[in-house]
Amino acid sequence: MNASNLQKKLSFRDRVIAKVQIFNGKHKKLSFLGFTYAVCAITLYNFMFYFYRNTKRYTALACILLFFAASSSFSYPAMAPAISFESDTSDPERKAPEVTLISDEEVAQSDAELIESVDIDEEVMAEADEIVNPDAAEIDGYASADEILEDDTAMNENSSYETDKAAEGFSSDDWNLILVNKQHPIPDDYEFSLGTISGSMKCDERVVAPLKDMVRAAHKDGVNLIICSPYRDINRQTMLFNNKVNRYMDGGMSYMDAYNLASQAVTVPGSSEHQIGLAVDIVTNGYSTLDEGFGDTAAGKWLYENSARYGFILRYPKGKEHITSIEYEPWHFRYVGVEAATLITDEGICLEEFWNRYVD
Repeated sequence: MNASNLQKKLSFRDRVIAKVQIFNGKHKKLSFLGFTYAVCAITLYNFMFYFYRNTKRYTALACILLFFAASSSFSYPAMAPAISFESDTSDPERKAPEVTLISDEEVAQSDAELIESVDIDEEVMAEADEIVNPDAAEIDGYASADEILEDDTAMNENSSYETDKAAEGFSSDDWNLILVNKQHPIPDDYEFSLGTISGSMKCDERVVAPLKDMVRAAHKDGVNLIICSPYRDINRQTMLFNNKVNRYMDGGMSYMDAYNLASQAVTVPGSSEHQIGLAVDIVTNGYSTLDEGFGDTAAGKWLYENSARYGFILRYPKGKEHITSIEYEPWHFRYVGVEAATLITDEGICLEEFWNRYVD
């Protein structure tokens, strides 16, 4: 503080004190008002004088804060979609989360807007979108009913895998009820043993028996089920996902745009049921494409009506896309056990809804 400013400050203080002394001399009963005025005036003056002397410093600080506020607007949004599962509204202590239903038309429109927002190679994008589901392009081999049942002894219809859970209820610790999706990735410590379906095709060894029983029953009814893409390790799933991302990037998209669009069709690595050996994809003679048309085949209809008897469910049913966040897949079946599969099928619910209603 220089001498001139100090003199000004002291002069102001002296003037205030002088005025207060005069006021108090005339109005002794109101002296407290004079004292209060002096304190407030001198304090305010000192405060304003301080900021006046540091104008440049605070101007620089304001510019820095403005810069960081502006730059933060360019940060990427969160990757995970905000999707909630249905709650059991019959429980008064349980509130159902709000779920926004998105129609196929709205999804298609949003994808179109995303693609139009960047300069895209139309030929490359056409190739990337030719197959909606990644499994259709990267099927990991086939195993027909004859191959699966070759040299395999028929099993009793009341097989050991058919356990009664009705009296005990359903527990989150049951291996066959594990929930795997984008919101519930595979636990790091999850372990299981692989069993052979046919040749090099494998799945969780506890699922082999019911799967073969289901194939055998369909074969007796004149329906040939062909198993494809059962167990898939993390490396394989990562490759499938990256291939889809790379196709979109080759079409001119940024990585973030390609990632978001690819995740709508390809299961993000670490959240695929194929990685835990409990899911299989199924096709049939004369229809080896993994698309919605499989549901209209004799095999698709047989599975829809009979798969629960062997502990399997249609994992991604039509009309539940807003809950599963996966499109309708009539070829994708998941083992959950006979009791759970029967309940899920009879009530027309998906696995996420079953968890919210029945799993402790």
